[in-house]
Amino acid sequence: MTRPNPNIALYAERRRKLQQQLQRGIAIIPTATEVARNADTHYDYRYDSNFHYLTGFAEPESVLVLIAGEKPQSILFCRDKNLEREIWDGHRYGPDAACEQFGFDAAYPIAQLDEKLAELIADQPALFYPLGANQAWDTRIIQAREAVKAKARSGVRAPSDISDICVHLNEMRLIKDAHELDIMRRAATISCGAHRRAMRHTRPDRQEYEIEAELLHEFCRHGARHPAYTSIVAGGANACTLHYVGNNARLKDGDLLLIDAGCELDGYAADITRTFPVNGRFDSAQKDVYEIVLAAQAAAIAAAQPGNTWNMPHDAAVRVLAQGFIDLKICHGSLDAVLEKESYKRFYMHRTGHWLGRDVHDVGDYKINGEWRALQPGMTLTVEPGCYIRPADDIPLALWNIGIRIEDDILVTASGNEVLTQAAPKTVADIEEVMRNED
Repeated sequence: MTRPNPNIALYAERRRKLQQQLQRGIAIIPTATEVARNADTHYDYRYDSNFHYLTGFAEPESVLVLIAGEKPQSILFCRDKNLEREIWDGHRYGPDAACEQFGFDAAYPIAQLDEKLAELIADQPALFYPLGANQAWDTRIIQAREAVKAKARSGVRAPSDISDICVHLNEMRLIKDAHELDIMRRAATISCGAHRRAMRHTRPDRQEYEIEAELLHEFCRHGARHPAYTSIVAGGANACTLHYVGNNARLKDGDLLLIDAGCELDGYAADITRTFPVNGRFDSAQKDVYEIVLAAQAAAIAAAQPGNTWNMPHDAAVRVLAQGFIDLKICHGSLDAVLEKESYKRFYMHRTGHWLGRDVHDVGDYKINGEWRALQPGMTLTVEPGCYIRPADDIPLALWNIGIRIEDDILVTASGNEVLTQAAPKTVADIEEVMRNED
C-alpha cells in the first residue's frame, strides 16, 4: 500500500494560489527531462524546481496542467503503472495513485498528452508555460496551439495570449513558507556539519578531493544525497579562481583552503563558504585579509533587514572591503575615490549575494521598475563578500595567492534576520579551535 503524501494540502494550496493569479487560461508546466550520460546510463535525475514546487511529484516524464477560471482544474500527466519496468527502475505511481496521493483533479498517462492538450487548450483565452526554457517544449506548445487553430471553422478558438508562467512562479517562490524554511534550516545544519568535518580533516599534503569526499560523506549520512552545486575545494592560488571545481591539487602547508559547498535536501539548497588555513593557523597576512572580509560580511548581514533594498548589503560590504584594501596598501587614494573609480574590483569582482531556495541561485527579480527591491520577511539570500589577490609586482609578496570568501545563508524576518548557517565556524579563534581538535 502506498503511504499517503503528508503535504498534499500544501501543494494543492500553491496550485490554487497560482490559478487565482492567472485568473483565466491554461498553464502547462513540464518537469525536467532525463539526460543520458553515456550509452544506457543517465545522470542522476533531478526534477524541475517549478514543477516540484507545485506538485511534490518527483518522477520524470510528467507534466502539470492547471486550468484557471470559474471551474479550476489541476491535472497531472505521468508514466503509466508498469510492473515490469518497476523491476528494473523502481516504483511508479501511475495516474490513478498519483491523482489520489498528490491531490489532483485528474491524471492521465503521459502518452496521451499531445491528444489531450489540444482538447484542454481549446477555447482558453490565455496560455502560460515556461517560455524559452526548453526548445523542444517551445515547439510542442506551438504545435498544440496550431492544432487548435486548425479547427477554427468548427468554432474552436486557440489562446490569443501566450505568457511566461515563470513571471508568476518566481514571485511565489521568492517568499518562503514555514514548510520550506524548515527544510532550509535542516539543509543548513547538515551543511554546517560538513564544513566542520572538512576543517577537522584538512592538513598539509592531502588532496582537495579528499576534503570534498568528507563533505559528501557528511551530506549523505544525514539524508542529503547530493550537493546543491558542484563543490569548490580550492587550496592556495586556486581560491583566486571564483568557480574553481578541479578539486585535484595537493594542499600545501602555509596555504589557505576555500570551500564553497552546500547540500540539497528535499529540493532545497544550502550554500556556505568558509576559508581556513591548511595547517590550522592563520599567518599574520592571512589573518589581516580575513578579518577585513569578516567585517565586510558582518556589515552586509546587518544591512539585510526588512525594508532595506536588495543592494544595501552589497554596498555595506564594499565600503568595508575598499577601506580594508586601502589599509593593506593594495588600493590607493581616499575611500570615496576608490569607490568611485571601482579600483576595489581588482580584488573583489562579484556581487555580495543572491536569492537562495530550490535553486542555489534562486528565482526572483532583484529590481522592480528599475529600482532595487525592498527586502521582505520570508526572503532567503546569501551574503558572501570576498577578496582575491593574485600575484603582481605592486602587491606585497605576503599577500600573493590569498583568496578568501565567507558566505552564510540569511532569512529576512519581521524584526531583522536569522543566519541559518551560523553553526559553521568563521571567526579566526573558532576555526583554529576546531582544527586543533581533529578527528
